[in-house]
Amino acid sequence: MFRKILIANRGEIALRVIRACREMGIRSVIVHSEADRDSLPVRQADERICIGPGPSGKSYLNIPNIISAALISNAEAIHPGYGFLSENTSFAEICKDVNITFIGPSASVMSVMGDKVSAREAMIKAGLPTLPGTPVLRTLSEAQDAAREISFPLMLKAVAGGGGRGIRLINKPEEFDRVFTVAQNEVREAFRDDGIYLERYVAKARHVEIQVLVDNYGHGVHLGERNCSCQRRNQKVLEESPSPILPRELCEEMGQKAIRAVQEVGYRNAGTLEFLVDEQNRYYFMEMNTRLQVEHPVTELVTGIDLVKEQIRIAAGLPLQLKQEDIKFRGHAIEVRITAEDADADFRPQTGVVENYQVPGGPGVRVDSHLYSGYEIPPHYDSLLSKLIVWAETRNEAIARMQRALDEYEIEGLTTTIPFHKRLLSHEGFIQGDTYTRFIQEEATALGIG
Repeated sequence: MFRKILIANRGEIALRVIRACREMGIRSVIVHSEADRDSLPVRQADERICIGPGPSGKSYLNIPNIISAALISNAEAIHPGYGFLSENTSFAEICKDVNITFIGPSASVMSVMGDKVSAREAMIKAGLPTLPGTPVLRTLSEAQDAAREISFPLMLKAVAGGGGRGIRLINKPEEFDRVFTVAQNEVREAFRDDGIYLERYVAKARHVEIQVLVDNYGHGVHLGERNCSCQRRNQKVLEESPSPILPRELCEEMGQKAIRAVQEVGYRNAGTLEFLVDEQNRYYFMEMNTRLQVEHPVTELVTGIDLVKEQIRIAAGLPLQLKQEDIKFRGHAIEVRITAEDADADFRPQTGVVENYQVPGGPGVRVDSHLYSGYEIPPHYDSLLSKLIVWAETRNEAIARMQRALDEYEIEGLTTTIPFHKRLLSHEGFIQGDTYTRFIQEEATALGIG
């Protein structure tokens, strides 16, 4: 087992990894920007190293500084969390070159599964169904030809990156040229890769993902599904497990096919396969996230399995002790992402000082957050403040518990999305489990964001 792990991230996920390390008897080193000098994970880590100023390009994306910090501190492994360098193949390769374990898949497998087009091709070979789509497109003329073949409406997606960037629904041919150009410019700036692909659009699609774990000996398990259909601008805002609508037999089929597919491509560590499910319950592979997901806690609560600890054990070369038949799914879990945004003003980002911070408690309530009273929200990073997760025996009980927890949660000093989540949890469509990827957009008026 590792003696020391460097955490190349910030915020709630950095604190999450620190806590797992401490329980495993592993010393933690955190790298941080000048803007995060007083953050909670920096206070909690065993060691801390400043790697640059506030902007992420000069700190959390600064590979030479992060590698130097790992070498100086004698860290044996690096946990990248999610975002930043978590799916950067160059970073994973450099870690290997300097004999530091990257807690994630190999760079070679990441390069295949992290690229949405090559991942589709690999999963087709492995037997997973996919929607009709295109190879990588880089010019408007070839994209126009491909669009005519797929027909409208269609989805335009970036080959690289994530976080909802570069994804567009195009309903009419006359919209195509403008939207393609705008999306390509966006992803070129964000990911330094202007590759685009097109995919057939599925109306009222549900977004369902399967969590997998595979050790270095090829033994793997799936940990069930998460329904992530409540989205805004292709960004998830609420996730739950199990799916409130899909038949259990279908979810088990998706899980078994998912684990066989990743084993076939030689995937190792934790990963998530994302699917679209249509109104006839036909499912289609979309992409794979080769890292820990923001929403991993809902899986932890329904399975009792600590995903971060499993990641660390796998990276250390230990065989997976889990067998598929031993994994039991119990109850229902819901997670909401609480962000520093004003939902009543088109989700305008907020900054400021947390003047008062009171977290909810009681049975079945978990809060993953780096906030504290007096903490100043820096302007350089994503707006996620907290993940509020609840568990209960049934979905209806989980909804009631989440509503109660949201009522208790106090983050004073800036506007957050807590009021928006209260409205979402009270919406009849959500209560009935009838959500899909454009649900929030189409129900905007009822949700008070119109």
